[in-house]
Amino acid sequence: MSKTILVVDDSPSVRQIVALTLKSLGYKVIEAVDGVDALAKLDGQKINLIVSDVNMPNMNGIELVKEVKAHPRYKFTPILMLTTESDEAMQAAGKAAGAKAWLVKPFQPAVLLSAISKLA
Repeated sequence: MSKTILVVDDSPSVRQIVALTLKSLGYKVIEAVDGVDALAKLDGQKINLIVSDVNMPNMNGIELVKEVKAHPRYKFTPILMLTTESDEAMQAAGKAAGAKAWLVKPFQPAVLLSAISKLA
């Protein structure tokens, strides 16, 4: 059975690039446009990894990490932040909230895939 990754980003092009890359390697991908949408898609199914942007409308990535970690079913689900945000304070906030890794856009697909293989 393939692993399932939830990709959360308000940019359709970023979601598409990440989803196509992951699907080509056999992952099942669920896409969400922001944190609110992502939480709605956490409906009890097994999610092996969440890849999330930080800067999004409605609910940002840091808030999403906190909400996911508060949910008993998903509190141990690893979260990779994939964002243009390179500020160290923001990275520290993400780590404090429970994010396991932080990649800055633009990213090299090989680097993303290496991180995902270690987390998923």
